[in-house]
Amino acid sequence: MNTPTPLKAAPRLLFAAAVILATSLSGLAQASKRATGNAAEVGLKKLIMDYYKAWNTLDPENAGRFYDEGPGLVFYDIAPLQYNGWNEYRQSLKALFTQYSSFKLIPGNDLKIRQNGRMALVTLTLHLSAVHKTNGPLELDARHTAVLEKRGGRWLIVHEHISAPLPG
Repeated sequence: MNTPTPLKAAPRLLFAAAVILATSLSGLAQASKRATGNAAEVGLKKLIMDYYKAWNTLDPENAGRFYDEGPGLVFYDIAPLQYNGWNEYRQSLKALFTQYSSFKLIPGNDLKIRQNGRMALVTLTLHLSAVHKTNGPLELDARHTAVLEKRGGRWLIVHEHISAPLPG
């Protein structure tokens, strides 16, 4: 039987130790990446829930902190077809909300967040339960998609799309 001498075994041991160390470091890096990703997702989930609470106050000024106010941004809502920039969106909704005695957006339990670096895509369904001052109660299910960008350490909505399924 040919038993390796300690000098011949040393390179094998060093190689085995290097493989074990590399595998361990890779596992730690993946765990750290998952933990960081989970923390970012938890933060974005809280942001979206706070967003809904802000809109439920019937004051667009409360929701403004979630939006990028830069020029050239487009936001889609149920009606009209589109808003060009946050200022147009805010003014239109401010006028709309005067027609309601209550307006509650209830996020669905299907929130999905896909984040890549400084960009995030948020999708979920929602239910609107409102009371129009002259037309009475309104119940509506809708879809919500938002694109957020991290700017200056804050997540801001740079595009939003809210739509309702066609009846039938």
